[in-house]
Amino acid sequence: MAHRVHDHQSRLPVAQATVLALPPTSQAKDLRPRWTALDSLLCGAFAGAVAKTVIAPLDRTKIIFQVSSKRFSAKEAFRLIYCTYMKHGLLSLWRGNSATMVRVMPYAAIQFCSHEQYKKLLGSYFGYQGKALPPFPRFLAGSLAGTTAAMLTYPLDMVRARMAVTAREMYSNIMHVFVRISQEEGVKTLYRGFTPTILGVIPYAGITFFTYETLKKLHTEKTKRSQPYPHERLAFGACAGLIGQSASYPLDVVRRRMQTAGVTGSSYGTILGTMREIITQEGVVRGLYKGLSMNWLKGPVAVGISFTTFDITHSLLLKLHQMGYFTH
Repeated sequence: MAHRVHDHQSRLPVAQATVLALPPTSQAKDLRPRWTALDSLLCGAFAGAVAKTVIAPLDRTKIIFQVSSKRFSAKEAFRLIYCTYMKHGLLSLWRGNSATMVRVMPYAAIQFCSHEQYKKLLGSYFGYQGKALPPFPRFLAGSLAGTTAAMLTYPLDMVRARMAVTAREMYSNIMHVFVRISQEEGVKTLYRGFTPTILGVIPYAGITFFTYETLKKLHTEKTKRSQPYPHERLAFGACAGLIGQSASYPLDVVRRRMQTAGVTGSSYGTILGTMREIITQEGVVRGLYKGLSMNWLKGPVAVGISFTTFDITHSLLLKLHQMGYFTH
């Protein structure tokens, strides 16, 4: 009997320790899923804002060439940037960036957040829960994320394109663009170019996320480090952006032509009709791939900064949560 009592008493502290350890564990399990989506939204919005602000002058210049019949060259592009600076001042190079921020922040937030959710759903469906997805689901998660973001924020992209190619006198602010387009061209015009946008986003987002995730996976296997260094993330993102944008660029040109038809005097109605007119007047390479070399400069920089900023900010927020700086 004494032996049994002694045995019971010796096991009691272990049982108490186990009971005391349970609440934090269950609490952590409860808190983590609630914060994951919010972290992704915040980090995605910040990453998109930083990346687009950095390359805004190049992006605006690319759009101006895309929607005109002028022949593109790096010399002409930088001449346009210089003339704009001399004539209208430094801040004019960021004209339309406010509309870009209004569009990019929700777009990037939705894209990064939905990508995390699609990875979980596809991982569960294909039996890779908590593991790296195989190639096709990895591509599919990126495509679905890009499509979701584009569908929910498209009118803002139209507004941004209009502001980029017009003078300040025509559209004074974002709301003015919405009101004027709705009154003069109809609400339906806000979705002009939507189809080529979605057709372009599917390969672009799919290839971009697929390439970035694949490079991170290969890096982990080779170096045995769970996370790449910031400069490695930039390189992975740059490669992803270069491949993704090159694959979908012709549809990007078509999209811009259709979006700005109301202010350039053109009558682009359909995807095939727009492509046919561009090829007839300007040729395949000089028309459908106009500005691609500038995209090779700005695209990898933007994607690299975006992915790197998202990963670093996400890791920082998770550490702050673990240290108790944020309470639910």
